[in-house]
Order: sequence, then C-alpha cells, then structure tokens
Amino acid sequence: MKYLSTRGDKTERAFCEILLEGLAPDGGLYLPQSYPQVDARTLARWRGLSYADLAFEILSLYIDDIPAADLHELTRRTYTEAVFGTPEITPLKPLAPGLALQALSNGPTLAFKDMAMQLLGGLFEYELKRRGETLNILGATSGDTGSAAEYAMRGKAGVNVFMLSPQGRMSPFQQAQMFSLQDANIHNIAVQGVFDDCQDIVKAVSNDLAFKRKYKIGTVNSINWARLLAQVVYYFAGYFQATNSDGDLVSFTVPSGNFGNVCAGHVARMMGLPIKQLVVATNENDVLDEFFRSGIYRVRGITQETSSPSMDISKASNFERFVFDLLDRDGARVKSLFGDTLASAGRFSISSEEHQRIEQFGFVSGSSNHTDRLATIRKAYQDYGVLIDTHTADGLKVALQQLEAGVPMLVLETALPAKFAATIVEALGIEPPRPAGLANIEALPKRVTLMAVDVQAVKDFVVAHV
Repeated sequence: MKYLSTRGDKTERAFCEILLEGLAPDGGLYLPQSYPQVDARTLARWRGLSYADLAFEILSLYIDDIPAADLHELTRRTYTEAVFGTPEITPLKPLAPGLALQALSNGPTLAFKDMAMQLLGGLFEYELKRRGETLNILGATSGDTGSAAEYAMRGKAGVNVFMLSPQGRMSPFQQAQMFSLQDANIHNIAVQGVFDDCQDIVKAVSNDLAFKRKYKIGTVNSINWARLLAQVVYYFAGYFQATNSDGDLVSFTVPSGNFGNVCAGHVARMMGLPIKQLVVATNENDVLDEFFRSGIYRVRGITQETSSPSMDISKASNFERFVFDLLDRDGARVKSLFGDTLASAGRFSISSEEHQRIEQFGFVSGSSNHTDRLATIRKAYQDYGVLIDTHTADGLKVALQQLEAGVPMLVLETALPAKFAATIVEALGIEPPRPAGLANIEALPKRVTLMAVDVQAVKDFVVAHV
C-alpha cells in the first residue's frame, strides 16, 4: 500500500514515512492510492472479533511496512478494557428503537480523540525506536485533541509535544487537562487567537520543509493519516453492534468541526461498509453545513465562540480529503481550490453537477445552536435517561431530523459531559459526574506559555526546547 498527496504529488510513500511526516511536501494531505475493498465474506469473518483484533485486520490493509506480529501486539496493547472501561471498547447506548449513541469517550481524557491517539502514541514510539530517531510533534487543538495527544505521548521515548490552543476558548476542564501536565516532554502554548490561527501556524511550520526536516516536526492532528485510519475502526465496530447480518444498512451522525471524525466514516464507506448516510452536524460555525447544502465552501471571517467549543472551527483542514475523492482525485484541481482560490478569496465553489454527486457519497448535514443544544441535553436526559455533552447534543439534534425507518442511526458520542459542566448546569441544573481522580483538576498547578499569533515565535520556542 502506497500513499499520495491530495494536491497532485504522486511520489509513492509507505505508511511509516507518512506516519512521521504529517502534511505532504506540496501542502496536501495523504491518502492511499486506492481504498481496500471489504466484501460480505470479510465482514462476516470480522463480526465476532474483539475491538483490538478488528483494529489489526483493518490497519493491516493499509500498513505493510510493520511486521504483522508487531502491529497485532500494538493493537492488543492499546485497546484494552483497563484503558477504555468496557470489553466492547465503543459500546452502543440505545436511546430509542433505531437510535443509539456509540460511546467513544471512555478513554483517559474522556473524549473520542483517545480512540486514535492511544494507538498513535504506540506507533510513534515503535517507529522512532526502530529508526533510532526523535520526533517533535506540533499540534493544534480546539479542546480535545491536545489532551488526548499529551496523555498518549507523555513519557514516550523520543517524542516531544508542542500543543497550540486558543487562549480562553476551551472549557476550564479541557484547559486543566492539558496545562496541569508537568511532564518534561509536554509543552503547552496558549495562542492569543482562535483555533484556526493555531491550525494555520501548524500548517505554516509544516510547509517550511527545511525547518520541518531539521527539527523532525511531526503532527498528531487529523491531517495525520495514521490518526484518521485508527478512527475508521470504530465505524466497523459500531456497524457490527447495530446489525445482525452483513448486508444491513446503518447511518452515522457525527458532530464535526475539522471533518476528521466523519472523514474516517467516509473512508469506511469507500471500503464497502454498508453505510446509508453520513450526517455531518455542525454548531453555529456552520461552514461544512453550508457546503453540503449549497456547494459553497466559505471560511468565516470570525469564528463564533460557542458552548460546543471543540467545534469552533471555520477552516476544516481534513475536508480536503473528501473533496479530492468528490472531484475524482484531480490533484491539480484540489491544489487550485485549497492552495490558491481559498487563500486569495476565502471561499470556493463546485459546479452544480459536482454538488449533486455528494449524494453518491452518502453525505447530508445540519446545524445546531445554543438553544438547540440545551433542549437536546434536556430531551436526552428526560426521554432517554442519558446525560450527554454539548457536542454530542449537536449530533443528536441533527440525527433526529434524519431518522429513516429500518436504518439504525448511530450518533457518535464525542466527549463526556464532565468536560462541559457549565452548560450541563444551565440545561439541567445539575453538575455532571466526574471520574475518580478528576474532581479538582482545575485547581492543579498549570504549565503553559502565552504567545501571540506568530509563526516565527512558535518556531523559536520549538528550537529552544528540543
């Protein structure tokens, strides 16, 4: 299996090359040359597997430069009941007939990002040890990626983490999860801007090839293919739990800001998983909803601050992968749209014929606002007896508009309510429960550096701390 760039660079690269690389040299994102196809016989064989063994089977289709025994050991060491709380790893929580949550937030940082990040930490450590090298991870987070990455990488040999986050734009719990870590290889940088500023800095540094290679810069954001690949697994796991036979259809609703989570569902569907619809749920920052409805991708001048802050994103960096497939993998066209038109005009559009093709990929969308969020949290609690976080509420609100008789709808749970207590109190008048050991996390000493929106300042900080 070889990988190529969404922007036309057809240089063939192996998995372990792009594992440590992040962005392609031309600024594009990596995708496999083709998606391995999974037939009904294979689905039947996979149906009874443990999550760890299912992960091995799926990853093996994309990774042929790590010995199978080593890869299997990595998945079995990663996906354990001790780490994720249940033997199913991502169990379903039925809400009503044909409607369920898929629990993805039982890992160390209480968010779905743990599902991929725990594996990515093991992959990084394995490959760096094999090469005798080090890696300096530069990432951006709107809330959950940062803590998941830091908890996965803390203490890992040969790995340093430099995580950018927007100052004051995360919940107090999210900030405390990151800033309270005292590990010497973890560095938090609070940027005086919004998430998109943080993401732009990461891309700018990654596009400086001389700097990137000299200082061994890698990434854990969903622009890293390995992270997205790990997320593909839970779509298969959810499908097997929701169906009885291997031809049944299932739909998924995914709260989305940066398009990484739902892009993994796109990959699963392209592989042949019988997914009817992939429902993209946005908050007030509805860039993706606008695109799926109109064919216009328009970056907002101002990113709204909302009560589902991990989705406060106006540039969905992973979206390029789907557009590449939508446009028949025309790398030159994608480079023109994302590298030129978007940079100069802040927007681009596709033709009406191309917009109509979206239906072939199963995508539909909807949006939610703060009022919707509060109402949905109340509905989940009162009607279903389930306490959900603000982002999952965005997903559930949109999912309820897309239900289809005979097709189970799985809403991907993105975080536990404890991370967003203020809004839960506003909606229900109760404090969400916290796992043992996290009761007073906000009171712990913090270790963070405040910085302006400045690419060079971030580079200087990295150089000073490697």
